[in-house]
Amino acid sequence: MITRNQKERIVEELARELEQAELIILTDYRGLTVSDITALRRQLRAEQCRYRVSKNTLTRLACRKIGLEELEQFLEGPSAIAYTSSDPVGAAKVLIKFSKENEALSLKGGLLSGQLLSVERLKALGEIPPKEELLAKVCRGFQAPIYGLVNVLQGNIRSLVYVLEAVRAQKASA
Repeated sequence: MITRNQKERIVEELARELEQAELIILTDYRGLTVSDITALRRQLRAEQCRYRVSKNTLTRLACRKIGLEELEQFLEGPSAIAYTSSDPVGAAKVLIKFSKENEALSLKGGLLSGQLLSVERLKALGEIPPKEELLAKVCRGFQAPIYGLVNVLQGNIRSLVYVLEAVRAQKASA
């Protein structure tokens, strides 16, 4: 049996961690084994994301304490909460992939930077390419005009070389 002081500490800790989180996702973990949850936690930890099973009443109190009442609609039935202040896309990818591999895990909804996310929007978030890939695309976008300019300048130089070569050949044959 958890004492009132322990519950208050749990609410305080959860509120503090959720307040700092960039992404919060609520899941239904019914049907997952302990080894499944451990595997999921390990995968999420690699993405600097925490996965925590908590009583809905304690989670609800923590949400109210920091003004996240909109998450209360997802606190029905057994709930676990995943949250990260790091890369939200990586954490969403792990949860979506895991839910596809283990049908027992189902996503309920979440919150990204204060915006409520439905399950469909969570799945869309998980389909975003990794940060490195997006940065590479931006760099390629910056490089494309430079490559075009270099190609145009080289074309003018090539044309000049062809003309000079034609003049040289004409003078050599004359």
